Amino acid sequence: MIDEVFVYALSTCPWCRKTKQWFDDSRIEYEAVDVDKLSGDEQDAAADKAYELSGGRRFPVVVINGEVVVGYNPDKFLQHLRSWGGGGG
Repeated sequence: MIDEVFVYALSTCPWCRKTKQWFDDSRIEYEAVDVDKLSGDEQDAAADKAYELSGGRRFPVVVINGEVVVGYNPDKFLQHLRSWGGGGG
């Protein structure tokens, strides 16, 4: 199965940058959006979705095959990737 990974981030958030760097270093493909770089309705929709997924205003929000991980947590990233047959690196 192909892993689907999406990262909601802020461009000013060091943990968000670290999260994206971890996926890059692990050679795991992902999509990401820096919510603060969006505008108007697009920003509102992304911010609302990140809030809904995380239960608050916390970043990064990582969605791996429908499973949510809030914050920089490589162990959880790997756990969810492996449960779907991925794992990178």
